[in-house]
Amino acid sequence: MKSNVPRIVVALALVFLGVINSREVPALTIKVGYPQLSGGSMPVWVINETKLDRRYGVDISSIYVPGGARLTQSLIAGDIDIALTGGAVVTADLSGADLTYVAIGLSTYGFYVYARPEIKEVRDLSGKILGVITKGASSDHAAIALIRRYGMREGQDVKFLYFSRQEDLLAALNQGIVPAGVLACPTNVMAQRLGFKELVDISSFKLPYPHNAVATRRPLLRQNPELFRGFLKTYLAAIKIIHEEPAITKRALARFLTKDSEMIDDSYRRLEALFLKVPYMPEEAIRSVLTVSDHPKASSANPKDFFDNRILKELEDTGFVKELYSRR
Repeated sequence: MKSNVPRIVVALALVFLGVINSREVPALTIKVGYPQLSGGSMPVWVINETKLDRRYGVDISSIYVPGGARLTQSLIAGDIDIALTGGAVVTADLSGADLTYVAIGLSTYGFYVYARPEIKEVRDLSGKILGVITKGASSDHAAIALIRRYGMREGQDVKFLYFSRQEDLLAALNQGIVPAGVLACPTNVMAQRLGFKELVDISSFKLPYPHNAVATRRPLLRQNPELFRGFLKTYLAAIKIIHEEPAITKRALARFLTKDSEMIDDSYRRLEALFLKVPYMPEEAIRSVLTVSDHPKASSANPKDFFDNRILKELEDTGFVKELYSRR
């Protein structure tokens, strides 16, 4: 004869008696996607390496989904819960998606233009082709911002040729298909080894931009805010490790990005300072996306409609950030 005692009562009794360790209660599972094998995904790899997520009641699974546009579609479809992505979220929302950013990632464009010897300066790209990763995503937006900064027009003075992966762009650069390309860490080191020079560090301009920002579906955020509290606590703790414990961070990069020590050191050196202690999404970052977007609704859109900083603000106001940084 089956017992009528509810299973939850039995489980609670076992916890009380010490038969089950309360810390073994299943964590909230979060699938986090990232679009490129680059240093911008550093926080989620630090989380995976250190198992920080379990400390805050979540279980974070990182998933590589090549390309910002494809990653955004995976987020819309519900295949992942969070995307570490760039301006593609803004474009998707302008087209009717229901996505929002809950934190910024890198606080500016983490990209570098590498060129063949005949290109001496950025203005030499006039009348030529620039290699870019994924139309409408971060690399594309960085290229547009750069070209405009030098008084040229994308698609007219400088044509763009799009690739799905950094490795494909590098191969095209090496074969002379494009004279220059927009690269991220650590592909830039590979370009250096092939003899190409860094034409410009786009991050040096400090242009606000949501590079590898934390995005999700608005309905999921409304339905399960506790999941995002857990994730953002973990994310903030990972950023602290990035700033204060380079050895652990580089170990994570070695596990998930590359075993090459030069590439690891270069990625860490270039990107560490671009992760903000409290990564609020600023209006200026969204405005940067709207400025370079060719979507017909971009010019009339309100930057405030694309992000939600409330959980980060709550974590700061309740003392979580202060307590986190008081730990040694």
